[in-house]
Amino acid sequence: MSENADIRPATSRFRLPRIDFSGGVGLLILYGVMVFIISRLSPYFLGPRNLVNVPVSVAVIGMIAIFSTMLMISGGLDLSVGATTALVGVIAASLQGTLGVWGAAGLGLLVGVLVGLINGLLVTRVGINPLITTLGMLSVVRGLAFVFSGGLSIAMLDKDFAQLGRGSILGLPIIVVVVVIMFVAAALVMRFTTYGRAMYAIGGNSRASHLAGLPVKRYQMTAYILSGLSAAIAGLFLTSRLGTAAPQASTGLELKVVAAIILGGTSLAGGKGSLFSTLLGVLILGTLDNAMTLLSISSYYQQIALGVILLLAVGLDQLRVGNLSRLLRSRY
Repeated sequence: MSENADIRPATSRFRLPRIDFSGGVGLLILYGVMVFIISRLSPYFLGPRNLVNVPVSVAVIGMIAIFSTMLMISGGLDLSVGATTALVGVIAASLQGTLGVWGAAGLGLLVGVLVGLINGLLVTRVGINPLITTLGMLSVVRGLAFVFSGGLSIAMLDKDFAQLGRGSILGLPIIVVVVVIMFVAAALVMRFTTYGRAMYAIGGNSRASHLAGLPVKRYQMTAYILSGLSAAIAGLFLTSRLGTAAPQASTGLELKVVAAIILGGTSLAGGKGSLFSTLLGVLILGTLDNAMTLLSISSYYQQIALGVILLLAVGLDQLRVGNLSRLLRSRY
């Protein structure tokens, strides 16, 4: 009996992870406790207007985090998403008079796809580390945003375009509805398609996946392209919501995206993750930001809080994969 008990955990490690909505129970409890505490500290938190503001304020992060989760499950990483968001907004605003607002928006989407494609080529074909690749691309893309705009903010005056970020459907903000649609589409892909299931296998062991016949590089390339596309979509919605495009927009957005994803349980090592838990992570970060604003806490402390959350999330990830326990055993 004892031998069989020892064998079962070892064999279960190699089972293909599945997207399980019950995996976010712990985060749901944490979020419920947060809501209770914050509502006691601020009487405005549960007000109807504020309850709408929270999902709207994190919608841009959510758009990017959904497809970045898919990328990180496969073992990838994209830190250029914030800069891509800014560049797409600048391009759409700069060319609205020449191409029309929707033509310029379409070109912005293509730019996002191009950034994702370049990232994918450098990682999968050239073999550069994803962290180095996307950090370098972050600098390049952010610089291009300043070049195209001349360092100035550019107004978007089209009323129809403004409806993307400020309009509503049946009382629900359009930007939130789009996030829900993107989430459902991504969840269906990850749960019911060969591509989605392969993301887990590739993140768990890319070499074994290649030997098993999976087109590892092509699948990873697709994940980077989707990441760039999601950043472009987020850039258009952010520009629409603000009514202006600025080259310095979305600075630090990539850190919030990564923090939300890791907080939701996706491993930096790949092979494990949940889209539902990522959305909970996004909501937790957005609720914390909203609470600190309602409590008149300085934005400087909000930056500190984000850094602490990111460090804690990475630490929890290391505990989950067992690296910390192995390190302690090796030292003691």
